[in-house]
Amino acid sequence: MNEKSSILIVDDDPDIRNVLNLLLRRDYITAEAADGAAAVEYMRQNPETDLVILDVMMPGMDGIETCEKIREHSNVPILFLTAKSAEEDRITAYRSGGDDFLSKPFSQPELLAKISSLLRRYREYRGKPASSVWTSGSLEVDLNTRMVRNAGETVPLTDTEYSILECLVKNRGRTVTTQELYESVWNEKFLPGSGNTIMVHVLNLRRKIEEAPSSPKIVRTVWGRGYQVD
Repeated sequence: MNEKSSILIVDDDPDIRNVLNLLLRRDYITAEAADGAAAVEYMRQNPETDLVILDVMMPGMDGIETCEKIREHSNVPILFLTAKSAEEDRITAYRSGGDDFLSKPFSQPELLAKISSLLRRYREYRGKPASSVWTSGSLEVDLNTRMVRNAGETVPLTDTEYSILECLVKNRGRTVTTQELYESVWNEKFLPGSGNTIMVHVLNLRRKIEEAPSSPKIVRTVWGRGYQVD
């Protein structure tokens, strides 16, 4: 028997949370958050959550900001709920990192269909074999053969440079902190000065894969946090 997927319901309206719980709890494991801050904290503590249903219009931290905060450390599917249906609102929601959009009032079949679709795509995404090839412009990284090519030409990376790039690619779409990156690549505890070690190797990596290393487009610095690729 397959384990039930887990869903976080985020809405400041307790009636909406109750309705969603009634609709979903037979087939899914549900949790609730009444505001954006609680949702962000829940996701930090429960990164295995399979899907977030997120209301856009909330007091304090609204759904857009909440989504952006969650996206700093998670690729979980996010389904926006909103009373608005204007195109610009949808675009704003998608740009913040949302995956799909459902306007209130919604029907149960439409809600369940969107949830099922998002969960299926997420399972397929997480289940992709390591042999998949990641691309960014003319750059290709084959995670199976450990080959890196730019415009068809092999890029001669050191093992450390490749390991840094591989770690970022495997976590694409989220910021990998300097500590995470160091401990993943060097397999040792992050200490004062370790950040400088990472910085030097990232600079060397950029010289080999970036068109303009001083203005990197592939391996981006997230100031005060770490590095990210898309």
